[in-house]
Amino acid sequence: MRACIQRVSEAQVAVEGDVIGRIGRGLVVLLGVGANDGDAELRWLADKIVGLRIFEDDAGKMNRSLAEVGGAMLVVSQFTLYGDCRKGRRPSFITAAAPELAKRLYNEFVARVRTVGIEVATGCFREHMLVSLVNDGPVTLWIDTAEVM
Repeated sequence: MRACIQRVSEAQVAVEGDVIGRIGRGLVVLLGVGANDGDAELRWLADKIVGLRIFEDDAGKMNRSLAEVGGAMLVVSQFTLYGDCRKGRRPSFITAAAPELAKRLYNEFVARVRTVGIEVATGCFREHMLVSLVNDGPVTLWIDTAEVM
């Protein structure tokens, strides 16, 4: 699984002009699922992101997690994180998961984050979405489970 994580002061996602998910302070997670991903990857990634200490403490150091600051998470499915641009001009997505697997793991990722008490807003799987955010910092991180598991 791959995730692009952005610390935000606010964010929202809209489909066909209607806002379907909105958060204040927290994290936007663009989540991609690979063809070989499974439950172990989703558990590891969800736990890792929830526990990341990327919010400032009283001394101004990145030392607090999402739960510690009472933040929320906006999770948006993003198969294009698996786009391979090494050859030609059109990205190849052959390493992205099939929609059925991707949707299951996406939903289970969201459920796992919610079980630890984090408020989670979502996009709409396989829909054209407009994501708006105010990146706080800016702080943007990239995690690929294939590189750490």
